[in-house]
Amino acid sequence: MHTYSIPLETSCGQSYSPAMGSFCHLRSRCLLSQFGLPFVMHRQYSLDISAQLLRTQGYVNGQWINAPSTFPVLDPATGEEIANVADCGPAEAKLAVDAAYKAFYSWKHHTVKERSVLLRKWYDLLTLNKKDLAKLITFECGKPMKESLGEIAYAAGFLEWFSEEARRVYGDVVPSAAKDRKILLLKQPVGVASIITPWNFPSAMITRKVGAALAAGCTVVVKPAEDTPLSALALAELASQAGIPAGVFNVVPCSREKTPSVGTVLCTDPLVGKVSFTGSTATGKILLKHAADTVKRVSMELGGHAPFIVFDSADVDKAVTGAMNSKFRNSGQTCVCSNRFLVQSRIHDHFIEKLGKAMDAELRLGHGSDPNTTQGPLINVRASEKVEHQVMDAVSRGAKVLRGGKRLDGSFHQPTLLADVTTDMLCTREETFGPLLPVIRFNTEEEALAIANASHVGLAGYLFSQDVSQIWRVAENLEVGMVGVNEGLLSTPEASFGGVKQSGLGREGSKYGIEEYLDVKYMCFGGLTL
Repeated sequence: MHTYSIPLETSCGQSYSPAMGSFCHLRSRCLLSQFGLPFVMHRQYSLDISAQLLRTQGYVNGQWINAPSTFPVLDPATGEEIANVADCGPAEAKLAVDAAYKAFYSWKHHTVKERSVLLRKWYDLLTLNKKDLAKLITFECGKPMKESLGEIAYAAGFLEWFSEEARRVYGDVVPSAAKDRKILLLKQPVGVASIITPWNFPSAMITRKVGAALAAGCTVVVKPAEDTPLSALALAELASQAGIPAGVFNVVPCSREKTPSVGTVLCTDPLVGKVSFTGSTATGKILLKHAADTVKRVSMELGGHAPFIVFDSADVDKAVTGAMNSKFRNSGQTCVCSNRFLVQSRIHDHFIEKLGKAMDAELRLGHGSDPNTTQGPLINVRASEKVEHQVMDAVSRGAKVLRGGKRLDGSFHQPTLLADVTTDMLCTREETFGPLLPVIRFNTEEEALAIANASHVGLAGYLFSQDVSQIWRVAENLEVGMVGVNEGLLSTPEASFGGVKQSGLGREGSKYGIEEYLDVKYMCFGGLTL
């Protein structure tokens, strides 16, 4: 068994414990992880970006606004404070909704080409400022810089895509059964959209929703996650530079304590016509109840518990690469990360052996600003403790730890490989959101499908096979909204993103994403002499 248990020491000479509440500066000791890189930060890391993009106020009606109080944003790798951000409450949220509602009546009358041009300018500015935007993600979210740069490219891609889709919102002319009338179906924007986004993709989850909304002619109020508001505020600065009119794009950051009251305003105000949320299934259900009182349009991208199935016919090297990409991107903190790895008996041992070697060779823990880092921290200590709890539960039920297995100081956790996993273990029954890879052995295709579908959620699923008939059977029978076939990374602006069961409602991205922000109006043009 390979383990990576590494004590960290603070600059004040104390070992870190969760009870301390925050980190001091980390300084190096003679400590190496089994992954082959020093784990302790050898130097202090500073956020060095354009002052224009480091915004800490709310953004409402084209103006930067203060709030009565502020809340700290922390670097999850060190626990150090990055900035203090305006802690907007219900009053500021209401101001933003009112501003968006007023702006809607002019924005919806912009021609589709005018909206398209502005979205394209916003895209260009994201691309121009990609390094600074990526640094923000790394410092407030913990991602390695390579992944943060990838997220900015992904985020910008949605603005580019929807700048083009804005000009392709087509209605219909339907043949009528009556000779004296014409039937027209028009598409019109739903109005103000409340956009509530998560911390794990602090830029891309905004542009995926907002790009579609603005292209359709809607205006928006964004409530970013309390852990990662700086990326949202930087996007607001660039939206302003792009010429997006005042009131069309608004951002109300708030602390964890004020999130319920701000969320209530955004989901219940009668001026809001649409709510779009990405986050946990439990929170999504609460927001659905709030939105139900005023019968708002709702789209939800909620929790996942993705199966990753490797059949005997699979190319094992490709399956290992897919597993590494699917599991360890953002340290396992994506909603489409594979959670349950099902490997058929004949290739089970070979797959695990190669996977363990890949983990040894490719995974490096550290601060995301270090170019050698491939695995950053989890978002907070609670997230690391959850992974630790799942590992302990699995081991207590007979699982074997082949790599990792330990929670490190602060919010770091070792990438962990478990074998002899069974379906009664906690890691196979609930989403992990961390670098834990549990492998379940199976014998038949029917058995694999039964295990894969034994979940109340169904966002993404993956399968590796070279049997074309089997690929079709399994892909069609997996109860998920997205399937990766011989591929571990499937997200792209051109394709629809969304799940089934309790993984959500509606779709984002693709030509279908803009439909979430449009109403269909039927116009009967009668009394014609034809």
